[in-house]
Amino acid sequence: MSRILTTDEPIMPIDSQIIEILKLNPNISSSVIVEKLGTKSLATVKRALKEAIENKFIVANGAGRATKYQLSNHYKLFEGVDIEKYYKQEIDDRKIIKGFNFSLLGNLMGVEIFTQAEQKKLQKLQKKHQNNTQKLSQREFNQEQERLAIDLSWKSSQIEGNTYSLLETENLIKEQITAKGKTHNEATMLLNHKSALDFIVDNPDYLQDISVAKIENIHMLLTKNLNIDRNIRQRLVAIQGTNFKPLDNEFQIKGTLNTMCNIIKEQKNTFAAALIALVLISYIQPFSDGNKRTARIVSNAILISQKICPLSYRTVDSLDYKKAMLLFYEQNNISVIKDIFVGQFAFAVKTYFQT
Repeated sequence: MSRILTTDEPIMPIDSQIIEILKLNPNISSSVIVEKLGTKSLATVKRALKEAIENKFIVANGAGRATKYQLSNHYKLFEGVDIEKYYKQEIDDRKIIKGFNFSLLGNLMGVEIFTQAEQKKLQKLQKKHQNNTQKLSQREFNQEQERLAIDLSWKSSQIEGNTYSLLETENLIKEQITAKGKTHNEATMLLNHKSALDFIVDNPDYLQDISVAKIENIHMLLTKNLNIDRNIRQRLVAIQGTNFKPLDNEFQIKGTLNTMCNIIKEQKNTFAAALIALVLISYIQPFSDGNKRTARIVSNAILISQKICPLSYRTVDSLDYKKAMLLFYEQNNISVIKDIFVGQFAFAVKTYFQT
């Protein structure tokens, strides 16, 4: 058989070619891979397979000549995605994981969410944040906390369709001045964000031992006076912009949330715990509304519990954020939202709590 690439295309490294083959042909032997590559060097393929297995990109099943290879769940979680190309496909043309993927939770258990390079970057930024905060008086620290809270209240609400500007949000929170032409619910949503953040700041240890009940309490603060049902939903919800369908069984939702809490508790890396909370609460959709808002506040509460700089998401484009989350729903791919998380943490450290 001919190679998977034509002669006028750039030649990919053999490990990349193998990955492309396994995307289209899961669970095949090394001899079939050799055939599809159009090479006679089985030894070269074996070396590439061994390295890919060590990097957790590929898993081998069976032994000897009966060994079959396929892409690992680890690879699928972190595979790079051209997000613009992905969304050029119409909603009904995208091949997605339509139902809730229970194995996803197991895939996130014990996986290194961040690469070593990413971990070094996050740790370096956090050290800078610690150095900055140590130079601030209590009054200056409180002022910066309020500034970040206003930015987060504004952006988190904007992602959900709120039309208040940042300046209007500041006037609402600081002066209790509502903006002309805006709805009462928009103002309530913003003030609820600030109340939830104030609660977290006043109780920084609240999510050191995360639980479903505590997540429900944060959701209650965020949805107060918004005519949104409290507690775990008991009916199906639809998510705009995707054919993904979340769980519709109250007991499964609660059980899955409990599993998520256990995964978060087992994380040795606080950044990983915060990112897992961000994506899984959104993915599980435990409430009738307010899920992504709850996810962002819970994620930040986990960071605050360890004195890590929270994220305001101020410079993220709302549509880019939504696309990243929909990609996670549809493909269980965390790469794009992880990039947003790292980028927004860098922005937060460089923007807030400066001397």
